[in-house]
Amino acid sequence: MTFEPLYSLSGLFVGALVGITGVGGGSLMTPLLVLLFGVHPATAVGTDLLYAAITKTAGTAVHGMHGRINWKIVGSLAIGSVPAALLMLWLLAGVDRKSIGVTNTITTALGWLLVMTAIMLVFRGQILGLARRAMGHRRPPQPATIFALTVILGFVLGVLVTLTSVGAGALGVTILLVLYPRLDVREIVGSDIVHAVPLTLIGGTGYWLIGEIDWPMLVALLIGSIPGIIIGSLLAPKLHERTIRIVLAVTLAFVALKLLTG
Repeated sequence: MTFEPLYSLSGLFVGALVGITGVGGGSLMTPLLVLLFGVHPATAVGTDLLYAAITKTAGTAVHGMHGRINWKIVGSLAIGSVPAALLMLWLLAGVDRKSIGVTNTITTALGWLLVMTAIMLVFRGQILGLARRAMGHRRPPQPATIFALTVILGFVLGVLVTLTSVGAGALGVTILLVLYPRLDVREIVGSDIVHAVPLTLIGGTGYWLIGEIDWPMLVALLIGSIPGIIIGSLLAPKLHERTIRIVLAVTLAFVALKLLTG
């Protein structure tokens, strides 16, 4: 394949939205590649996983410099997510990824995860409020219970991210905020981003080994997205983030409907 400038333009657009809203690029990039460019879902997921591993590495450096990483949470998530990612890659390596069944499985899972992401974008505050009120009447869970639930969350994220490249952002952060209500949200977000780096790197490498990476497309996406993230980060303080999030949620819901209904 030759270099496609439209991929870079898409990367610029997605990068800007990531910089403004903080929403993971997988929620935007993978469906964009599938619906707009007709990329096969497995190739779109694999390429996006490597794309995410590279872009999130920069985010890891920023959060690390500000001390916003809880390594205990990162380790607990990884205990569950790494085996889950390897299991999913093993399963994907053993099936015909171009078959209608596998294609439908990926697109359906992606569609429902986009619906959940859209809900989290708009109603995260209300969801957290309900969860905390429900837990407020009970005795706080023991550290061992919190650890076990975090490992289980990591396993679920490992499956979802490896299958669709979506899930570690809005879904993972929301559940972590319920499990660790006393931690600063920036520490939760930073830990989630750090955990996503090895997860997406393992997933992307696995897709590479089974032949599902489009390298020219990956390079083109990075060329556009890196300046896009910088532009978005500079614009974020000047924009009404709540409005942007609602527009983004509506867009994700529309894309999800398209994926689910064909």
